[in-house]
Amino acid sequence: MIGLIDYNMGNLRSVANAFDLLGEKIKIVNKADEVQQFDKIILPGVGAFKDAMECLHHEGMSDAIRAFASSGKPLLGICLGMQLLFESSTEFGETKGLGLIEGEIVKFDASRFDHKLKIPHMGWNELFIRQNSPLFKGMPEAFYLYFVHSFHAQCEAQYSIGESIYGYPFTSAVQKENVFGFQPHPEKSHSNGLKILKNFVEL
Repeated sequence: MIGLIDYNMGNLRSVANAFDLLGEKIKIVNKADEVQQFDKIILPGVGAFKDAMECLHHEGMSDAIRAFASSGKPLLGICLGMQLLFESSTEFGETKGLGLIEGEIVKFDASRFDHKLKIPHMGWNELFIRQNSPLFKGMPEAFYLYFVHSFHAQCEAQYSIGESIYGYPFTSAVQKENVFGFQPHPEKSHSNGLKILKNFVEL
């Protein structure tokens, strides 16, 4: 069974609908003491990093998610959920994250942009595979996914499994052992996104 973390910071319905299309069972979990009962969990998220971490702490979810990750079972962060996997973010000041992947979340540097580019980065963009990952099984070397974000991850190359370009190259998919993250929204990315979620199911 896959658990979908509910901490009042994500569009759970769109993620649940994607798994319905795959014919897979998913259960929304909003109690920290229930997290460990699942085989896999997904951490979604839309909004500000600081608010999200406050919600996770308030619900007791931050420690539960760390414990789940340490168990070796698969964990997938999506969009803001991916950002929360990191050590910190500079959004609205320095805020500590879950610390599951070394690195930080920073705002796009608009000074490096072409004048036509705006923040947030919104719409379809390519993800280029930089390292093999079970979530890329059956995928081409580059494919389109749907993005909506103003901040992105900065991390060591060993954790960056996918890269995209918006003004400059940035990490758009990460993996550290059993912990995975995608900056774009697989659940909003039609067949390409569904393939990634299917691969996650099959881990």
